Amino acid sequence: MAKISLKKIQVRYLIKILYNILQTAYFFEYFVNCNTKIQYFLRMDQVAPYRPKHKVRIVTAASLFDGHDASINIMRRIIQATGVEVIHLGHNRSVEEVVNTAIQEDVNAICLTSYQGGHNEYFKYMYDLLKEKSSEHIKIFGGGGGVILPSEIAMLMDYGISRIYSPDDGRAMGLQGMINDLIEACLSPSRGGKLVTKYTVCNEDASWLKNLGKEKVYENLKNRNVRTIARLISLAENNQEAFKTLFTFESVSSSNTGSLTGAVLGITGTGGAGKSSLVDELVRRFLKDFPEKTVGIISVDPSKRKTGGALLGDRIRMNSINNNRVYMRSLATRQSNLALSRHVNEAVQVLKAAEYDLIILETSGIGQSDTEIIEHSDVSLYVMTPEFGAATQLEKIDMLDFADLVAINKFDKRGSLDALRDVKKQYMRNNSLWGVHQDDLPVFGTIASQFNDPGMNTLYKTVIDKLVEKTNSDLKSTITISNKMSEKIFVIPSSRIRYLSEIAESNRVYDKKGNKQAEVAQKLYGIYKTLESVTGHPLKLDNSGIDSETIESSENKDFVKLLLEEFNSVKRDLNPYNWEVITGWSKKVKKYKTPTYSFKVRDKSIKIETHTESLSHTQIPKVALPKYQAWGDILRWCLQENVPGEFPYTSGLYPFKRTGEDPARMFAGEGGPERTNKRFHYVSAGLPAKRLSTAFDSVTLYGNDPDYRPDIYGKIGNAGVSICCLDDAKKLYSGFNLADDMTSVSMTINGPAPMLLGYFMNAAIDQQCEIYIKEHELETEIENKIANIYKGKTRPKYNGILPKNNNGLGLMLLGVTGDLVLPKSIYQDIKTKTIAQVRGTVQADILKEDQAQNTCIFSTEFALRLMGDVQEYFIENNVRNFYSVSISGYHIAEAGANPITQIALTLSNGFTYVEYYLSRGMDINKFGPNLSFFFSNGTDPEYAVIGRVARKIWAKAMKHKYGANARAQMLKYHIQTSGRSLHAQEIDFNDIRTTLQALYAIYDNCNSLHTNAYDEAITTPTEESVRRAMAIQLIINKELGLSKNENPIQGSFIIEELTDLVEEAVLLEFDRITERGGVLGAMETMYQRSKIQEESLYYETLKHNGKFPIIGVNTFLNSEGSPTVLPAEVIRATEEEKICQIKTLENLHKSQNTETLLKELQNKAINNENIFENLMEVCKVCSLGQITRALFEVGGQYRRNM
Repeated sequence: MAKISLKKIQVRYLIKILYNILQTAYFFEYFVNCNTKIQYFLRMDQVAPYRPKHKVRIVTAASLFDGHDASINIMRRIIQATGVEVIHLGHNRSVEEVVNTAIQEDVNAICLTSYQGGHNEYFKYMYDLLKEKSSEHIKIFGGGGGVILPSEIAMLMDYGISRIYSPDDGRAMGLQGMINDLIEACLSPSRGGKLVTKYTVCNEDASWLKNLGKEKVYENLKNRNVRTIARLISLAENNQEAFKTLFTFESVSSSNTGSLTGAVLGITGTGGAGKSSLVDELVRRFLKDFPEKTVGIISVDPSKRKTGGALLGDRIRMNSINNNRVYMRSLATRQSNLALSRHVNEAVQVLKAAEYDLIILETSGIGQSDTEIIEHSDVSLYVMTPEFGAATQLEKIDMLDFADLVAINKFDKRGSLDALRDVKKQYMRNNSLWGVHQDDLPVFGTIASQFNDPGMNTLYKTVIDKLVEKTNSDLKSTITISNKMSEKIFVIPSSRIRYLSEIAESNRVYDKKGNKQAEVAQKLYGIYKTLESVTGHPLKLDNSGIDSETIESSENKDFVKLLLEEFNSVKRDLNPYNWEVITGWSKKVKKYKTPTYSFKVRDKSIKIETHTESLSHTQIPKVALPKYQAWGDILRWCLQENVPGEFPYTSGLYPFKRTGEDPARMFAGEGGPERTNKRFHYVSAGLPAKRLSTAFDSVTLYGNDPDYRPDIYGKIGNAGVSICCLDDAKKLYSGFNLADDMTSVSMTINGPAPMLLGYFMNAAIDQQCEIYIKEHELETEIENKIANIYKGKTRPKYNGILPKNNNGLGLMLLGVTGDLVLPKSIYQDIKTKTIAQVRGTVQADILKEDQAQNTCIFSTEFALRLMGDVQEYFIENNVRNFYSVSISGYHIAEAGANPITQIALTLSNGFTYVEYYLSRGMDINKFGPNLSFFFSNGTDPEYAVIGRVARKIWAKAMKHKYGANARAQMLKYHIQTSGRSLHAQEIDFNDIRTTLQALYAIYDNCNSLHTNAYDEAITTPTEESVRRAMAIQLIINKELGLSKNENPIQGSFIIEELTDLVEEAVLLEFDRITERGGVLGAMETMYQRSKIQEESLYYETLKHNGKFPIIGVNTFLNSEGSPTVLPAEVIRATEEEKICQIKTLENLHKSQNTETLLKELQNKAINNENIFENLMEVCKVCSLGQITRALFEVGGQYRRNM
């Protein structure tokens, strides 16, 4: 039946499209010579939005993150503009969260994006959970790009999912067309995806409540039955007649034997004052303070007058409400210029009937004169910010006459203390409280966005006390508060807020001075050549100028003397360092012409051949220098370009590339650790350097443990490897000596980065313990010790056969750590040496997560603190070769940013870490070398110079602004070819794009390169596709003749021009970010996120209308229209692998007692001690989920936003 109805729908839309073509479409011809065929392309006018006759409510969410967070944001905006009330939940939402929201909000449908990573289980579990909770009338719509296969779409729709939209649906229908289809389907009554005729639109349907009868309805209310509560509120909004039939407050009161005592806290305030975050913090404290009490929340947002749609956006900010003691309902005003819905009183009465202990009523943002909230609440709280303008503006705010309490939120803003003083004075005047001391007035400074803010603690206690005083509620708070005022824990000190503009100014000063010095040098060269012409022979130069002994002229002595005096006069304007550059030029040129070149890296002398020989026996120079003669040209080149390995490192960090180590990274991440280990050994076979790039599944990315719960179970080992404990890390990297000079590991992990880093470090230490055990022939003794430890317990093991090249290193100590089997002194010695040797990087860049990708799990301040603790640990323990953070632009670009924005935001984030680490008292020369960068590159012209620009800006700033040494001036950067340019159509063409991007990266001297597989748009890369991806860069490095030269793009006019243009554009962006309060200030107003999404939409618009041609996507299509390609092989984690990961976790929890260790970790966090030092011990026995949950309690969860 479902297949037949789907065909009917497709036919109906085909007829509609053909009709629109005949009515409104216009044609343009785009000719492509392809097998002598002419292809015609059709462009249609924009589809008009469908206008629903009934009120439609929809929950939107993303099951994962990355571009899907941006895409669901775009979708929810279009849904909202089509007249729908949208409850947006944002990214990384569990099925239970989405379903509970949908039922509480009594919506018509759920719309979400879920791509490869358990989408089948996710959608099915959602349907099953809705059915289990008697809510299968709620429709489910989804999409997920080309990775949800047509067969899976058909299977899911047969199962009961209303519709899964494919990329081909999007191309045929357009965004608005898909949304129209979705909303129209929402109004067709159904049960479990099947159309029915006997039901009305769900949120107007009272039939099942009428069938229950009034007494059962009241009984359900008393038992806080969520469906009953939700539907009654819907009927109050949509079907007043039915509501009045079913519910009257008087009847409920009499049936409950006594008066209903739910205390109502009314919260109102200006838009953007942070009311939602404040409510979340109040609810979090209430639930902790009263373990048995319940909370009901009514939150109101304004309806759009033009469309009738509304963004009900308060839920996304609240973490505490996902609790069975909390009910929340979002209402739209459905009227203009009012802060409350006309049905809010009925909603409050329903919650009172349900006997919620505390009812919070939050209004939409109001102006100066709205006081409606006081009519519906027992205690009113007015929320404002310090930025209200002049103190006289306070006289116009009506709520200061009536509010019981006032919160000045965002108390970290400039002028907050003045605001507190002025508001207290106004409150005193308005309420004639002349005899009350200012400290006792109910006006509080709060920072709701800051975890465990003392001002919020004081406000909460006062709110509860006021409710008890006014309503005699049974709410005796036991929370203790301090007298501390809200004080922002500044990541960047307020005195350093202009750091980016200071960097821009410093760099511009350097460039200006350089140009002036080049002019001076050019003048000197002119005089010098004139002297040579007059004297008739070459003149020698020395440290002071022209060697006087070489100036011999019997004629024109006076003229020569005059020229010499002028030379010396002009030379006084030249920096002595720059004179050394000029005099040393010929020596520098000669160094690169000799057969071998010697230089030092970290006190190690290295000799490298300066030329390679081609098949034609031509000597190809590895570094080619310009043939400049004039000193001004030479000096300008040395100051702005220079040879690789010399400041400002424009063309590269080292004089020559390392021999025997290509920049190629080996990418893997699928299934359990054993499968990914096998892939690592496969892709690195035969290559001397092992550069392992690890992708983790979304369970690991969000700090969760594997579980049988379907929405977690489905994601285990999909689109990345599942790692939940130290033993998983040991298996993952087994057979690779992690302390070897030729091994480096890159971990793309972000949120739980410190924990994964702890696992990695301990795995590396235990590998070296194993080597020590074997060298000293202690195997039997150690095995006996381990056997005793695991007596009666299941010991972890490597599942399956070891890969061909895996020698088993790292597996001897599975289930134990070296300190349990070796003497303490020996273990400590091994640990000290190992962590100083390991090479690699961990992503961990929390700033770009908040700006773009969204795999944040902790509050931003706590996440930054963790990163600072890691760096501090690295300095104290001499970890020199491992990067504490890889500052990433890749995910900024993947979310839609253009190349200039990518460089600007990434570098600004990098300098933010510099400022933060400096504020913690760290030495820039010690932490500078531990920072690395990670960029994406596409085919835009700016990508040709992305590394050059980044290296120049970083080096100049670190040297001249921060006074850092040469090692800290070097910007190390990793390139990954663009994932955004991988299309699900004509996927073979993706390799061509990747090849061009790899050329850009290699010519720009990147430190390492990860080439994406051509099939990543539709599946986790297969062995074949990964091998092809690596072959791209190996062929460039080994076979392309020009790559034998290591600075091929230097000397190109366009490259130099692009470098200057992009560099200045980046510095201008620094100034724009400074105007918004630096990186963190700009993040508060979502400047970066808005900019990224604008640029993403611009690209998508040009792609959609064909103005930006993409071969095989919107032009040069094949005879079938280049539909989405079906993968020949689909990579998915097996059931065996998933169960194995869960069993590993269960055995770990059975064999280890972790409570004391986790408590110690929390105490370290509370007492502001170094957390990572303790994490190194905790990671030995605790699972990832255990650590994450423990840190949530002391550091706070990330609060999502729009």
